[in-house]
Amino acid sequence: MAENLGKAFGVVPLFDPAEGMVVRQPPGEGPGWWAGAPCATFDTAANTFYLTYRQRYPRDEGRGIECRIAYSDNGISFTDIWALPKGSLNALSVERAALLRGLDGRWRLYIGYVGADDHLWRIALLEADEPDAFDIATLTPLLTAAQIGGEGVKDPNVFLIGRMYYLLASYATAEPNLPPEAQARKHETADIYSTGLTRSRTCAAISGDGRHFQYLGDVSPISHAPTPAWDAYCARIGALAPLETGGFLAFYDGSASVAENYEEKTGLAITFDLRTYYSLSPQGPALVSPYSSGSLRYLDILPVGHELFYYYEMARPDGAHELRVSVVERS
Repeated sequence: MAENLGKAFGVVPLFDPAEGMVVRQPPGEGPGWWAGAPCATFDTAANTFYLTYRQRYPRDEGRGIECRIAYSDNGISFTDIWALPKGSLNALSVERAALLRGLDGRWRLYIGYVGADDHLWRIALLEADEPDAFDIATLTPLLTAAQIGGEGVKDPNVFLIGRMYYLLASYATAEPNLPPEAQARKHETADIYSTGLTRSRTCAAISGDGRHFQYLGDVSPISHAPTPAWDAYCARIGALAPLETGGFLAFYDGSASVAENYEEKTGLAITFDLRTYYSLSPQGPALVSPYSSGSLRYLDILPVGHELFYYYEMARPDGAHELRVSVVERS
């Protein structure tokens, strides 16, 4: 244990993925059926946990079909209170969404989806007085591929740090040397991330009100691992844990190539300024599923009291992904 180690300062304890409790099962069995992409928050006024997650079918069955919000009084057993089907967004697929109560008391939902009109991933914003009262008619664009100079942007997670709203997201790089035929077909599938014609990296943006963001650019973890690295294709930061000594421990999804797209594993990184992240897992992932592909991804960490709640999407023995939670005591 960290408390028995000399010179161990503010160590963040991890967990055994196989011992986590199942929060949501996927809607079907086998590869391509997923429940996951979680983001969690805690409302201290109501003493309530809130969790956003995504239900997904295989590609030929409809992909990401719905974003949901659920609540809980213990962070383990959740009840759904709101849902956003992809059709309401004119979307071909929905991915991770982040729920946050703003400094003004209003709830904000940041959601990533791919549009049916242009086949590009983007992030949009909904606001409401309560987590079950979002109105799709008030949807506001937030970040687009054009705004970031990439091929798509999705999977937001948003944190309040001081009075700053800090947004992390996955973005698809614009590769400059693609042959003309590849340039012409890169968005045909409406999922640039699965084509091998880009890389999945991390970008950041900041805001004073949670509505209007200043784009900071790429903040992908820096790794000194020998090539080919396990995180060479995907390095998607999705969660932060503040360190008592300053800075943040970050959790990121990694994959070596596009062949592992959808089956990423979790690495660790550290940042002292929220602009430069250094990988602590250069030789391989820190957290994996013991089953099938080994995928463990979209991890989110929520500190509540003396406990850390880890929510994550994890591969099952049949290849489907389920949503789990592991609860550990803070060191």
